[in-house]
Amino acid sequence: MAAMLSVADALTRVLEHARPLPAEEAPLSDACGRVLAYALKARRTQPPADVSAMDGYAVRSADVATSPVQLKVVGEVAAGRPFARAIGPNEAARIFTGGVIPAGSDTVVIQEDTKRNGDQVEIGVASVKGRHIRVQGLDFKAGETLIAAGRRLTARDLTLAAGMNHPLVPVYRRPKVALFATGDELVPPGAEPGPGQIVSSNAFALAALARGEGATVDDFGIVGDRLDDTIAAVQRARQSGADILVTTGGASVGDHDLVQKAFAAEGMTLSFWRLALRPGRPLMHGRLDGMDVLGLPGNPVSAFVCGFLFLAPLIRRLAGRNDLMPPVESAILGCDLPGNSERADYMRATLKDTPQGPVATPFPIQDSSMMVPLAKADCLVVREPHEPAANAGSPCAIMRLDR
Repeated sequence: MAAMLSVADALTRVLEHARPLPAEEAPLSDACGRVLAYALKARRTQPPADVSAMDGYAVRSADVATSPVQLKVVGEVAAGRPFARAIGPNEAARIFTGGVIPAGSDTVVIQEDTKRNGDQVEIGVASVKGRHIRVQGLDFKAGETLIAAGRRLTARDLTLAAGMNHPLVPVYRRPKVALFATGDELVPPGAEPGPGQIVSSNAFALAALARGEGATVDDFGIVGDRLDDTIAAVQRARQSGADILVTTGGASVGDHDLVQKAFAAEGMTLSFWRLALRPGRPLMHGRLDGMDVLGLPGNPVSAFVCGFLFLAPLIRRLAGRNDLMPPVESAILGCDLPGNSERADYMRATLKDTPQGPVATPFPIQDSSMMVPLAKADCLVVREPHEPAANAGSPCAIMRLDR
């Protein structure tokens, strides 16, 4: 029997042909978390003129070099309503935050340091030139490159892009994921399972995982154990324009495992289908025209872990990201573990912060069908093939979930 493929080699194959998808212009409301395809330059200068940073009075610094002093109030300057005339000697204009500094004035005295009496204002504190003024271009100038290509846009970046006067930004297209589950034993949530049937759950986790990574998802539901139906589901996925097709169940080589046969009938190029991985050994990957295919195991834990390790990085690559894998961190093992077998093990575990560092404690039963430990897990404890036994308190490697 041929040696099983390692997780690292399998990921290399999954990502081998993956490239960022074509760029598109997206509105700011749909850009957060997406990767900028081209550098973004400012279309305007900010602020576009010298403006007041405070509520107060715009005055000439020569008139307020000493205090107290009485000045005549000759008008008012609100944000968006510039003053029509210049400020002369011994004059002041009431000004509000964001108001354009009137010609002739060169400083702002905040209102707390003044006393108003009709058309006169007493300046109680001496001031100097430029006080409380945001000069033109203080933030940025037109033509400056402010957001580099390849950046994954944050909420803060959207503030900047909007201020630069960009209603649309060039980002890589969202990957399109199609998925379906296979098996006569499956019924949708809310249905009453018949004898030997179970409730289908994998699609909800995988769809949420894909959407969380920025993909759009078409869920084609449950496909029974019939080759024609499985082929028809694959064809629907191709017709939908999916970049990635994810199936769960039926990826092995048993009499009722029809996924590989369906893909072969459609002309898929198989990359691999067995991994040195626990949970998730019967994982399949291939290429069908320009579509990546991931055939995941049917057990819920196996499907999720394989989605976490392979689907998420593939989506990230197509979306233009460089941070493909969650970081492997160091933690303290919370219990004794026996030596590992020939497969890399990704054990569901809780994680607790302590003064000595985070302590990761794998659940005592790691069966790939058990959804409760999966839901309660904070991380995966990563054990390499043939890793020796480890005692509680020793260092271990982890990948955090839900980051």
